[in-house]
Amino acid sequence: MKSRYGGGYYPAPALPEFLIGNECKIMKSIKIDSTEDLGPLFVDNPHKMIGQDGAFSILMPEKTLWFFGDTLIGRKVPGESLWFPGGKPLPPEDMSGKGTIEYMFNNTGLLVPNTGVDGVLNDFQYLLDESGKLKVLLPLIDGEDRDRDRIWCQHGVSLNGKLYLSLIKVQMLEHGFLTGSGDGNNLLPVNFKVIGSGLAVGNPNDWEFRRLLNDKQDYIWWPAYVPHFGSTILKVKQDPYLYFYGVMMDPSGVQCCSIARVAPEHIEDYNSYEYLVSDKPEWSGDIRKAMTIFTDAPSEVSVSYNDYLGAFLAVHSLQTSDKIVGRTAPNPWGPWSKPVELCTVNVDDSVKLPYNRLIYAGKEHPELAEDNGKTIYVTYVEFEEYFPHLIKVTFK
Repeated sequence: MKSRYGGGYYPAPALPEFLIGNECKIMKSIKIDSTEDLGPLFVDNPHKMIGQDGAFSILMPEKTLWFFGDTLIGRKVPGESLWFPGGKPLPPEDMSGKGTIEYMFNNTGLLVPNTGVDGVLNDFQYLLDESGKLKVLLPLIDGEDRDRDRIWCQHGVSLNGKLYLSLIKVQMLEHGFLTGSGDGNNLLPVNFKVIGSGLAVGNPNDWEFRRLLNDKQDYIWWPAYVPHFGSTILKVKQDPYLYFYGVMMDPSGVQCCSIARVAPEHIEDYNSYEYLVSDKPEWSGDIRKAMTIFTDAPSEVSVSYNDYLGAFLAVHSLQTSDKIVGRTAPNPWGPWSKPVELCTVNVDDSVKLPYNRLIYAGKEHPELAEDNGKTIYVTYVEFEEYFPHLIKVTFK
């Protein structure tokens, strides 16, 4: 089930009706034929790994890297919340040694062959350090604290033998925007503030990465008050630019997605990035002018070109609801359609939890697409299950 996207590039249309080769392509609207729940991924592993989120997939020439956020080692107690061991919430600090969690890694990765969904289901291999433990790809550096700071995954891109990983730094809080109303059943045991996002560079030979500095000698390229670019990075065939998508919450609480572009040869140069400032389109090096291309996407989103739809396809969770949606556009920057429901997540509510369900991290993995994109594969994370959960979506 090899994807036609095996090279990592996506054909680049320019208009709702356009030519690819000698074939006229017209954008199709999103209509769902069927969905199939394939269950949580990577549960059967030899590392006592009991949960991880994020799950960004980054296509490389021979394999695909799956990049995760907080990864937990230990055991789960049937009928008990992972986050409320003994009925008490975990503190906002390093979770190692708390409850049934033996150890927490801020970020980890695994490799799968580029053989379609079968490789993800049956042939994955975690990246390990010299001691045989899961390897942290982006470790903390001097001045960062295990109890306060976390380096979480975003997307990445493979270029000329190098691998670029996008990161987002957060600081843990006792209380924050996920706390809710305080009615006793609307509290989450995790709250944080975003510090910003940036890039790291390494190679798939030793899996050692260094964070890149911007013009201010800071590895936080895009701080909290601007979009956190790198949530997805789009590489388009015969297009001289890479496209970076980033989300931030505006003062009214709306999640707003923006887009940046950079020539691949200048990916390490912060000053080479331009931001979409109008839908003409016009681009500017002034990030303060970056416009919103669509809303209601949490931090995580995917963008790919879907040949079956004849359009670029953005996939994301609809805020923190149980719905995963898709949008289409003729260009990487838009104009984007309104969100169309791809699937509704079904969760087991038989166990009463001390907090409201949280469903997040919806995204597509375009390297798994089949039949020229008629069938796509999407993951999400439900906070209590805490594994990437795979859904097969087939369009009409």
